[in-house]
Amino acid sequence: MDLLQKSIGSQVLVELRGDRKIKGKLRGYDQHLNLILENADEISPDPERETGSIEAIHTVIVRGDNVVIVSPPPKSAKK
Repeated sequence: MDLLQKSIGSQVLVELRGDRKIKGKLRGYDQHLNLILENADEISPDPERETGSIEAIHTVIVRGDNVVIVSPPPKSAKK
């Protein structure tokens, strides 16, 4: 949880169940891994074209039950 605390205010990549991903600025979290992301984009894969689509969803609350991985920003990208 210390790593999440250090990532507040930074861009994170959240992998969810169902092969979905959301990228956004981490604003907060709780002990259940519920996350609040701002300026978020949902990245949906398209297996037919081996690409994906990106949809802006702005502010979102992600329920912790759906979270598989939270990837913090690289150390050089942290503001």
